[in-house]
Amino acid sequence: MRHLLRLSFASVLLAFFLASHVHAQATQKVVDIPTRPGVTQRMLVLPVPEPKATAILMAGGHGGLDIQPDGRIASLADNFLVRSRQLFADQGFMVVVVDAPSDRSGLPYLNGFRQTAEHVSDLKAVIAWARTQAKAPVWLVGTSRGTQSAGFAATELQGADAPDGIVLSSTILADEKSRPVPAMPLDRIRVPVLVVHHEQDGCRLCAFSDIPSMMDKLGNAPRRELLSFKGGANKGDPCGARAHHGFNGIESEVVARMANWILAAK
Repeated sequence: MRHLLRLSFASVLLAFFLASHVHAQATQKVVDIPTRPGVTQRMLVLPVPEPKATAILMAGGHGGLDIQPDGRIASLADNFLVRSRQLFADQGFMVVVVDAPSDRSGLPYLNGFRQTAEHVSDLKAVIAWARTQAKAPVWLVGTSRGTQSAGFAATELQGADAPDGIVLSSTILADEKSRPVPAMPLDRIRVPVLVVHHEQDGCRLCAFSDIPSMMDKLGNAPRRELLSFKGGANKGDPCGARAHHGFNGIESEVVARMANWILAAK
């Protein structure tokens, strides 16, 4: 009888855990906001009670996630930041995953667009919207080509329009197709900057040896630091999501250390 009771109690606990897990995943919602005349910006939002900060996540690649009305991500779902979004929520962050805007909803998506006034206007609107949702610091977090979005926006947005800080993970340090982050006027950035990089990143655009020169150019940031990582799994394209470039296998550690640094900057 006691054995049956123990089994029954264990079953109830398991059901409660599964229900709670499903509920946590189900809280994400799709939000569209106006940015420029006739243009809207789609976002996948993971709200949390009393958020400690807001993380606006920007994927690499072409940046077009093709977020569906039901929240399904049809493209780039395996991107480091996109697949790790729940990890940020678990750290107490309201999470905002940014798609391409409505006037860039097909190829080439954000390619050729990340360093434009229009893109900055879209991100300015996202930052302002986030501040209406929670009284918490708002950070732009980009990975790979998403660092070109975060970095450029931080050089353009000043004062009340600026984010409270930025995170550059797997930064684009060299690029023959568009301006890499170190070539931007980084001395204009006046908010904290966290640089996150894998020491074994094999992407030819993201050599770890090029990080120090970029850090030197961030001298006007009130707080800046490099968090470097080793290990994990390295699979496929060296610039891909499941290589060291995408922090494969060490996502939880990377996000936790990011979160701790962001929250210490408050």
